[in-house]
Amino acid sequence: MTLDEWLAHCERLHPKTIELTLERVATVKARLGLQFDPATPVVVVGGTNGKGSTCAMLESIALAAGYRVGLFSKPHLVRFEERCRIDGRLASADELVPHFEAVEAARGDISLTYFEFTLLAIARLIAASSPELVILEVGLGGRFDAVNAFDADCAVLTSIDIDHAEFLGPDRETIGREKAGILRRGKPAVVSDPVPPKSVIDEARAVAADLWRAGLDFRTSGDRQQWSWEGRATRYSGLAYPALRGANQLLNAAGVLAVFEALRGRLPVSAQAVRSGFARVELQGRFQVVAGQPVIVLDVAHNPHSTAALAQNLDQMGFFPRTHAVFGAMRDKDVGAILARMAPLVDAWHFTDLPTPRAAGAAELAAALERVPQGAGSRTVALHSTPSEALTAAQAAADPVDRIIVFGSFYTVGGVLAHGLPRPGGRHTA
Repeated sequence: MTLDEWLAHCERLHPKTIELTLERVATVKARLGLQFDPATPVVVVGGTNGKGSTCAMLESIALAAGYRVGLFSKPHLVRFEERCRIDGRLASADELVPHFEAVEAARGDISLTYFEFTLLAIARLIAASSPELVILEVGLGGRFDAVNAFDADCAVLTSIDIDHAEFLGPDRETIGREKAGILRRGKPAVVSDPVPPKSVIDEARAVAADLWRAGLDFRTSGDRQQWSWEGRATRYSGLAYPALRGANQLLNAAGVLAVFEALRGRLPVSAQAVRSGFARVELQGRFQVVAGQPVIVLDVAHNPHSTAALAQNLDQMGFFPRTHAVFGAMRDKDVGAILARMAPLVDAWHFTDLPTPRAAGAAELAAALERVPQGAGSRTVALHSTPSEALTAAQAAADPVDRIIVFGSFYTVGGVLAHGLPRPGGRHTA
């Protein structure tokens, strides 16, 4: 079967998209004999926002230091192959297919979810590539996420906020406890969130993790031109800001440097590798600014916390006469809070349907906006069937000096990028 056929097969296997337990994936993992070389550090990255950026910076610095790196991340924007990178390149379909076959042969009558099946296939490919560093991004939560079937030599918790409340709990303390399930006894645990829930600290102490806290065990300082980082025994001065845009990226970058200091005995990196890694890091859809007239901003902010960071970053961009927003989101998100945070910045809304039953329809999003106070000025609303159609309409309505924001679900940003990087006038380039 082709990779697309295998993915379709994975979608049909389990009656639920999400069913949090480690039992199924642990059993099939054992049948596969799947494990990473004990000499290879495994970094597991959890949290609510900033996981993808943290993984990308870890990978970029390690590659700059000359290490072989295997990375599992999710979700993808356009192609499934984005979920697996080997030494900085996307895994190919031909590389992945044999590992899907192996998982299918090993699972027997166990009904794996899409995420469990694909994680095992990707992990098997990574293990076969003889990596010197493995980076695994947690999907949902932590304690019962499939990634937690693999032991972390260093766990990272990025910012923690309310998201997926129906699975993880209604408040930061409950969610923090679930996220902290990836911590391991006696192993480094880097907490990038400057104000973490108490439950995270309690869990770290309960398992006697080597806790690295932002502001205590590592800290940053600097100005608009450069920044410095200080850990327990290492200091970097005069660093250029990471190539990933946004003020929130400094929190992620600080946590990344804490990981490398915590693992310095097994994975030493030079100051030059740190500088090169931050300078070269790339990740689509994280406050990605596409220059042109009008300028276009792509961001997968899809919950109130990440939307607040997006709004802050937009405020720092300078003056634009009008802002046009392309927005699509899942129905289970706090859409009202997201729209309320962005409403003061947006003059024209282009709501879009998304190709998944979980998504709120464009009409539902427009109805939610009606419940948000308008404030000063006026706003226009248009409904579209696809993100690409919504962007084309926004480009047609925008003046060259305006800006367009495409944000929300990965399906929203991915639906635009599927046609290539957007350019002024509605043109795209691959």
